[in-house]
Amino acid sequence: MKPVEEIEARYQQYAQTVCKYLLSLTRDSDLAEELTQETFYQAIRCSDRYDGSCALSTWLCAIAGNVLKTYRRKHPPQETLEDRENDLPHTRSAESEALDAVGRMELLKMLHALTEPTREVMYLRIFGSLSFREIGEIHDKTENWARVTYYRGKEQLRKELNNHE
Repeated sequence: MKPVEEIEARYQQYAQTVCKYLLSLTRDSDLAEELTQETFYQAIRCSDRYDGSCALSTWLCAIAGNVLKTYRRKHPPQETLEDRENDLPHTRSAESEALDAVGRMELLKMLHALTEPTREVMYLRIFGSLSFREIGEIHDKTENWARVTYYRGKEQLRKELNNHE
């Protein structure tokens, strides 16, 4: 096969897999398609680095993950903590209760007293406005791990607040 035909054949073979992978991470079909195109562009640029030690689909998905990380650095989420709380009108967060009860400085002291990695997860979520998926990626853990760690941190804050009352 000629190089252009080979590239087109690989694209036809793996584009759907890469796009589904990106769709699972972004939940945005337009963005997933755009990032799929960028993934294949990057794959062509660094094709000499593929050594065959893993499946081509695995290598392409790793590139897709890096393309997504680059995209997110350039386009950070605009959603704020308040927006997230509005999605759950019947649930007051531990941070809201803490801010109401003891103020920002006391909340920071309480957060600082948490053990790692709970403290960092709480900081990334509250002050960095990162998604649980992003927090999991930073720690090389799952999105679920980040959710559970954050929930446990919130529960520790609630207990601490109850002790202050």
